[in-house]
Amino acid sequence: MSGKLPRLVCTAVLAAGAVLAPVPAAAVPEPGGGTAGSDGRSVAGLLTELQALYREAEEATETYNATEERLKRQRAETERLNRALARTRLSLHDSRGAAGRLARQQYQSVTGLSPYVRLLLARDPQRALDQGHVIGRLARERAETVGRLTGDEQEAEALARRARKALDARLALTERRGKEREEVRERLRAVEELLASLTAEQLAALAELERGNTAEAQEELVASGALGSGGAPPSAAGERAVRYAVEQLGKPYEWGAEGPAAYDCSGLTSKAWGAAGTPVPRTSQEQWARLERVPLDELRPGDLVVYFPEATHVALYLGDGKVVQAPRPGARIKVSPIAANPVLGAVRPDPDGEPVRRYVPPELPEGAMEGPDEGYAPAAPETSIR
Repeated sequence: MSGKLPRLVCTAVLAAGAVLAPVPAAAVPEPGGGTAGSDGRSVAGLLTELQALYREAEEATETYNATEERLKRQRAETERLNRALARTRLSLHDSRGAAGRLARQQYQSVTGLSPYVRLLLARDPQRALDQGHVIGRLARERAETVGRLTGDEQEAEALARRARKALDARLALTERRGKEREEVRERLRAVEELLASLTAEQLAALAELERGNTAEAQEELVASGALGSGGAPPSAAGERAVRYAVEQLGKPYEWGAEGPAAYDCSGLTSKAWGAAGTPVPRTSQEQWARLERVPLDELRPGDLVVYFPEATHVALYLGDGKVVQAPRPGARIKVSPIAANPVLGAVRPDPDGEPVRRYVPPELPEGAMEGPDEGYAPAAPETSIR
């Protein structure tokens, strides 16, 4: 099933810097003072509203991603059960054939005398004993065949019930995914509508305020000492994850995407670690819930930095207080200050990985931090969604 995002119609000047970092409206002075436009809306108020909309969109995206992952697993389970049911039905067919052959053999060999009586009347008792052994073996085979037939019938019935339940669950997940896809689109339309309502002066002021807030948050985080010395080298897998993420710089953000042409935030981090040989959960919330947490002052390249109280955004730590991230719709993968969003904490996909002895950080392309992190751009193409 596929759909289209709304045409991205707003100016690219909005987010020339890092992703939006929430700032209380009352605490931020207006650039140049006063309001940003004739409608009386303040720049700080607009920024807070826009931040909330982006955050809602990303939360809806991660919910959609989680359902998509469950649906993938459910598809695999349904297919596994169907294959098992097909094998069991084939075995059941064979067992019924064997039971039929035994029934015909028994009918054809009925003499009306028990093996004991035949032994008493036999001219050659030894031959009769041998025949008795054969009869006993046939009886055992018959019992085994009947038992196997009964077991196959029971297994086929149980597998059929499980397959029906798995299919029902798959259909329910498919329906839920459709609703969540529409929820993401609604959130993105709200962002687009807000941006479309702003003047060029308001958009320029928003970009300036956003850059200033991010720089201030980064400066405060570094000054607090929370990041420690920041000199720990990555593990071998962490180094591979970093290099994979750096190779994706400049590719577009697309919600629900996990490469290779585009990514959303957790699509990038999960694929980077998958390429490093250490699979991690698909969504930011699952990465936060299931991976081992590490203090910020023990961060090493390759660790995952998780943002917002609901763990709805994630980036890959590059080192030196920077992360590689897929920021938001309309943006491109870039290097950002770690404090570009409010940090919830950090997790390590390979807690047992030994640090490499010698680490040379990957060379960043020109403009990696300034890159085209532009929010909704006027010429952005429509994007197909699964």
